Amino acid sequence: MSHLSGSPTGPRVAVVLSGCGYLDGSEINEVVIALLALNRAGARVRCFAPTGPQMHVVDHLTGQPEPGATRDVLHESARITRGKVEPLSSLASPDFEAIFLPGGFGAAKNLSTFATQGPKGAVLPELAAVLRQFRQAGKPIGAVCIAPAVVVMALGEGEVTIGQDSGTAAAIEALGGRHQVCPVQSAHIDAERRIVTAPAFMEHAQLAQVADGIEAAVAATLSLVR
Repeated sequence: MSHLSGSPTGPRVAVVLSGCGYLDGSEINEVVIALLALNRAGARVRCFAPTGPQMHVVDHLTGQPEPGATRDVLHESARITRGKVEPLSSLASPDFEAIFLPGGFGAAKNLSTFATQGPKGAVLPELAAVLRQFRQAGKPIGAVCIAPAVVVMALGEGEVTIGQDSGTAAAIEALGGRHQVCPVQSAHIDAERRIVTAPAFMEHAQLAQVADGIEAAVAATLSLVR
């Protein structure tokens, strides 16, 4: 059994990553907290990420892009999951009861063009299709940090939170969603659409507070599994 899986009979959850490192990929703390919470809850987890180059590579010490550097999103995501990650193109919604998207700028740069085009951007077609399939099947969708904006961009709807960031909240409204202010330690549940979101590091908060919110989002997402 994979180290990512809990109970052999637990809910099957797909986790979508976008690289490794909060400035150009998945936010590592958010991924690890989510995977730990899912594991403790007994979920059977498989991780997925798109193949191909990141939008850019950032030196996380200086915060600046590295000119000419390239890294593959799938290979970078494997750094967090101890190699247990599959191409996003192989994610089949019937195989899962829920889907969860951690944040990090990679969600806005590698899973979508939200970082560069805002509400005029688009989600990777394979991810957009999967999210719509989960929505149509009434299967819960969890997302934290900036990833809720990606969910709304894909679906054209959803009541979500990214905390209190007014600029991102306005973009979410422009995409057809509704934004709800939410404390970083909490999660927001759109019961009608079965979407669960939490602010995570969209707020300048302590790691323990971020963990509380992500754990709440994981618990709420699993509670919606039928």
